[in-house]
Amino acid sequence: MTNFPSPAAPHSPAAAPLPATLDDALAFAEALAGDATLSSGEPVMAHARGMLAILDTLRVDEATHQAAALFSAAEYLPNAEETLTQKFGAEVAALVVDVRKLQRLSGAGSRAAQAMPQGGRDRDGIAERKAQVEALRKMLLAFAQDIRVVMIRLASRLRTLRWYAAEKREPPADVPHEVLEIYAPLANRLGIWQLKWELEDLAFRFQQPVTYKRIAKLLDEKRVERQTYIHGAIGRLQRELERAGVKAEVSGRPKHIYSIWRKMRGKEVDFAELYDVRAFRVIVDDVKDCYTVLGIVHNLWQPIPKEFDDYISRPKPNGYKSLHTVVIGDDGRAFEVQIRTHEMHHFAEYGIAAHWRYKEAGQRGYGGTFAANEAYDEKIAWLRQLLAWKDDVSDTVGGEAAAQPWEQLKRATIDDHIYVLTPQARVIALPQGATPIDFAYHLHSELGHRCRGARVDGAMVPLNTPLQNGQTVEIVAVKQGGPSRDWLNPQLGYLQSHRARQKVRAWFNAIDLEETIAHGRTLIDKTLQREGKTSVNLEELAARLGFKTPDELYASVAKDEFSLRHVEQALTGNGPASDARDEDTVVAKKSLETSVAQGAKSGVLVVGVGALLTQLAKCCRPAPPDLIVGFVTRGKGVSIHRQDCPSFASMQARAPERVINTAWSGDVLEGRGEAAYPVDIQIEASDRQGLLRDISEVFSREKLNVTGVNTQSRASQAFMQFTVEVRDAGQLQRALSQLTNVNGVVSARRK
Repeated sequence: MTNFPSPAAPHSPAAAPLPATLDDALAFAEALAGDATLSSGEPVMAHARGMLAILDTLRVDEATHQAAALFSAAEYLPNAEETLTQKFGAEVAALVVDVRKLQRLSGAGSRAAQAMPQGGRDRDGIAERKAQVEALRKMLLAFAQDIRVVMIRLASRLRTLRWYAAEKREPPADVPHEVLEIYAPLANRLGIWQLKWELEDLAFRFQQPVTYKRIAKLLDEKRVERQTYIHGAIGRLQRELERAGVKAEVSGRPKHIYSIWRKMRGKEVDFAELYDVRAFRVIVDDVKDCYTVLGIVHNLWQPIPKEFDDYISRPKPNGYKSLHTVVIGDDGRAFEVQIRTHEMHHFAEYGIAAHWRYKEAGQRGYGGTFAANEAYDEKIAWLRQLLAWKDDVSDTVGGEAAAQPWEQLKRATIDDHIYVLTPQARVIALPQGATPIDFAYHLHSELGHRCRGARVDGAMVPLNTPLQNGQTVEIVAVKQGGPSRDWLNPQLGYLQSHRARQKVRAWFNAIDLEETIAHGRTLIDKTLQREGKTSVNLEELAARLGFKTPDELYASVAKDEFSLRHVEQALTGNGPASDARDEDTVVAKKSLETSVAQGAKSGVLVVGVGALLTQLAKCCRPAPPDLIVGFVTRGKGVSIHRQDCPSFASMQARAPERVINTAWSGDVLEGRGEAAYPVDIQIEASDRQGLLRDISEVFSREKLNVTGVNTQSRASQAFMQFTVEVRDAGQLQRALSQLTNVNGVVSARRK
């Protein structure tokens, strides 16, 4: 049994503790793990030291080194975060904890993605699987807000594959699969090439050993020999460029086996048709130098004419620019040379043509076409630039200046989303601050409506709890039910997703429409009973009155948009009921002057009409200085609506010829009118004793006459609607301002 080291005793104030070193971390980890092994069979400490060797090539900081040494051994440490914080500091402890979380998340998510369809004709299943793999990659980057966590995880995966290869053991099937679909693309996106190619080659070797050996055999020279040849060719080209006075950066490396296989499959070509198995790149200052270098290359080595591509004069669809040529080397074998300016190279590496995009897009990517998320790509490019800057600074300066890139990398935010898991490990992307209700509505509208509770990582939480990256969320739902109006209150924080808010509003709009239709049906039924026509066919009656369905008739009657008198006429046959909705608008066309409507104390002017009765619509209750518009009704003159009234918009769509221009009179707008205008005020508040009294006092102080009250109370929340008469907008605004100051009132607004 391993003896766990005790946390160090507090130091005296006179002797401040020295910062922990990598040697301290290794000693601490070895005391914890001893001879313990990982699930792969590799000793814990051998894995730690192998990771450290890999991280040395990435030039990571001291905290990253210590976290890498500790994270595998931390499994054997109770209260790991607290103990590591005391011993090595909060930064190292946080890295260790996050790497361990990332390890669990990636394992669960990749197994779920692997279980989805991978081939065949199930296109929807394949698309869903690809979306899940992409979501998992994004989740890992978003979860690891400190990019060093991802770097440690990449080093750990590479070390594991190296160990399997050295021991000549077969890893579990999901290990190479996870590397090729998750970790190698992450290394590619971050521009960590030295890890990317080795992860891919080792994983490919285990996943498709026959294909790997066939390609390796076709490469009739060892990698070291190919690399030696390329170094020699680069040196020869650099000497010629110096003689020509061309300033250039020349670099190159041989393609690795997995890359060759991908290109053979993506371009659908045989190995013999690949000319870029050996390749190097030349970067110059301007376009003129590109063509100068091209001439020098063709002078040194014999070009293959059909393999020359001028993407400078004819860029690819994604904007990629470069000169590509294939030449025959001194040994008789072909190799590729790419020539571009610094600007072209920056665009290829960090712009929408970025290397990682077309590498992940497969066959479409090699043709230069793929989908790119510009905002996400920009953030990835920025992160890659920080990583490159980190290496550049490390080469030239030290101290505080060298630490600057790391400080920015620690605060790097890749994504504006959070990524959470279903109990089946499916990855779900949600906006920042999303709650379990947002999660439920993302899965299915009905699940959102019936949501009554949630478990996050196995523990019950309130429904307005903000979710965090990597959490597993399970929804507790009833068999039947609907959302709460509280969910729409922004101050209560139940919903962050616009999509979820729309679905909740749609639910309540449907409920309100049902209530309106029910009220209209009641009015129609009473009319039928009064006229002794209860057996009438309602479908035919609605059609005779110009409505497509009885429900449209009920809704129009309930909103006072259609008079019951027309229904009576249709039943008795005393009027032109069949054309009741399309009767001519009563407009005095001959009168072009603007006049005050007859009998209208409202002070409404109807443009172009004289002596016309007006009424203020109850659906929107207009009051000065609202922008208003008129609609000619039957028997009730002109109904005055606010221009943004939904009911008016519906009527205008049905009968645009009955719309008429209206405006408030000058006396009303200047405050000289005596009319009072009814408006509806909606109040939402925490229910308490004396609430109605305090609200009434506000109306009394403002001398507002209350003509209607409707109150409801649900779950300790009070929902009230008051109809009050106001003289102008100023009086209304003063009242609303005072109402919001009443104790317990959440919101007060005009309906």
